[in-house]
Amino acid sequence: MRWFLLLAVAVAAVVAGIALGPADLSWPESMRGLVGRGDDTAVVIVRQLRAPRVLLAFLVGGCLAVTGATLQALVRNPLADPYLLGLSGGAGVGAVLAIALHAGGAWAVPAAAFIGALVAIALVYRLALVAGAGIDPRVLLLAGVVVSAFGGAILGAIFSLSSAAELRNAMMWLLGGFDAASWQVLGIFSSYAALPLAYLYYTNRPLDLLSLGEEPAQFLGTDVDRLKLHLYVSASLLTAACVAVSGIIGFVGLVVPHAVRMVLGHTHRTLLPAAFLLGGTLLTAADAVARTAFAPRQLPVGVVTALVGVPVFALLLRRWAK
Repeated sequence: MRWFLLLAVAVAAVVAGIALGPADLSWPESMRGLVGRGDDTAVVIVRQLRAPRVLLAFLVGGCLAVTGATLQALVRNPLADPYLLGLSGGAGVGAVLAIALHAGGAWAVPAAAFIGALVAIALVYRLALVAGAGIDPRVLLLAGVVVSAFGGAILGAIFSLSSAAELRNAMMWLLGGFDAASWQVLGIFSSYAALPLAYLYYTNRPLDLLSLGEEPAQFLGTDVDRLKLHLYVSASLLTAACVAVSGIIGFVGLVVPHAVRMVLGHTHRTLLPAAFLLGGTLLTAADAVARTAFAPRQLPVGVVTALVGVPVFALLLRRWAK
């Protein structure tokens, strides 16, 4: 019953996201436009603008939630999320540099964000190896904080040297959104995200063992160091892809896994797919609010997720502490 309810809510969020928007289209007109039976304007608005944006928001939200659940098990820290390990700093530096340097082409900013995230991944991993041959979760967290602080310093320098127009564009990207969504972007992101997502779900049983501690996992036959490396790389690459297409959107990977654990428990075989559905639902709803609350002007999606995520996380912390 819980799975049926979760799936129904996810479908309802996608349908509502496609039907809602600043354009003056009724619900029936939006549905006819989706199947290609409405007038040309409705078809273009719904099929070429809203549908790919909603589906991309759902996939990004699901991937961020799955990544958050994975990292929380990897570092055994309930406050871990996809941006704790320096990825946002690296991606932000790459994207803002592309904007400040007027890099041409529609893919310049996403490509630069992805490259920046990859550089951050390499730096964090290299710093995490300082303590020895394996990945120490405590060192990994500290390395992520250091790389994030370094990225923030570089961003501050770029902002201080940029013009007002470039600064506004950079800030809008950093706050997150799906204005660049298209069927091409959706297809590329889906093909890229499929392999890391499949691997993370494939490791659901080792994740259960790892969340108990490294020694129990090692005793039960898990190659802990190799598993941690593969999990870190997969989660990082998945987050980098999300940041490249949507900018920096926080709280989804932090809040959603906690909410799912309260309802479905801690077993990753159910936690990961449930987190994907709930994360996609949350980000799809946030994007719909961002597009319609102050239409025709739009809020950054990251602002909406923060406004929702902060009180929800405070409530979850209160219940978790009892």
